[in-house]
Amino acid sequence: MPQKTKLSSKKTAVSATLSFDSVSLVKKLLAEVPERARDVLVRRFGLGTATPRETLESIGSRAGITRERVRQIEHAGLEAARASKTFHEAEALFEELRRHILAEGGIVSEDHLLGTLASDERGKNRFRFLLVVGSTFFRERETDDFYARWHVDAAIAEQVHAALSRLYDTLPDQDVVPESVLLDRFIEELKGVNDAYRDETILKRWLSLSKRIGSNPLAEWGRTTSSSVRTKGVRDYAYLAIKRAGKPMHFSEVAKAIGELFSKKAHVATTHNELIKDKRFVLVGRGLYALTEWGYAPGVVRDVIREVLERDGPLTKEDVLTKVKEARFVKDNTILVNLNDPQYFKRQKDGTYTPVS
Repeated sequence: MPQKTKLSSKKTAVSATLSFDSVSLVKKLLAEVPERARDVLVRRFGLGTATPRETLESIGSRAGITRERVRQIEHAGLEAARASKTFHEAEALFEELRRHILAEGGIVSEDHLLGTLASDERGKNRFRFLLVVGSTFFRERETDDFYARWHVDAAIAEQVHAALSRLYDTLPDQDVVPESVLLDRFIEELKGVNDAYRDETILKRWLSLSKRIGSNPLAEWGRTTSSSVRTKGVRDYAYLAIKRAGKPMHFSEVAKAIGELFSKKAHVATTHNELIKDKRFVLVGRGLYALTEWGYAPGVVRDVIREVLERDGPLTKEDVLTKVKEARFVKDNTILVNLNDPQYFKRQKDGTYTPVS
């Protein structure tokens, strides 16, 4: 058995403690940009009194110029900011920002990074601007596989992207794996990455870059297309609750478990209705529901008896009882009443039963 990789338990910062004032730095940088370009940058990055960031099209429409011309002016404004005296004097401040990104993992989702740098939208807009102006920060656009992200080390970024893609390929289509197992697999795919990054918090942060890998509220991981990962309503929470229990549950117990496991309020009647509608669940007794994936099939007791006899051939009464009770939580008498109905089943001379054609 392979030895488990030991993960670091150190705590990484959840919020930046940068020494500089972003308001002052952005204001000084913009002051050294020509007026027309400054106006475009303010609108593009939401650096004025209005926080929404404007598109190239909206700025161009308002100014009576093309989208491409706005892009050119924006580019010229950024270059002017980078060539300014303020920018060169702020080299240590940008280095401080770079070290913060390294501490967060070297490659970080845009949402997470901005959230560690500012608590309000205006602050996030300022840091987004500083990241774009800075020469050591690189932004990767959002794709079908990954969320928008920033990095300061191209080698780490490439290794993480490749490892996430390989990790995805190891995951089953629908099933999930415990978090500890997934992290061990991820570390295996990250061979060559500096040990300093083998920290559980950073590994989870890297996992959050992927659109295709996700976790459910029970800290189980899998493909985001899996019904075990998606949790959009009572049905999905019920599925996880029954799966966690590993045995059939009464619908009232399912509703209670949803509240205890996920802190979601689920009315008993609503839960029952959702279980009835979803093919992932099958009624196996009075109010008892199991998962279809466990091998249970829908239908009344009579249907189960017929299925057993058609599958296994003629059976004695005792064998029928045993096999039906593997598929349904019902009393012996309920099975026998159905089995002895001559309209559906026939008792042969040797005492075995067969379905009526």
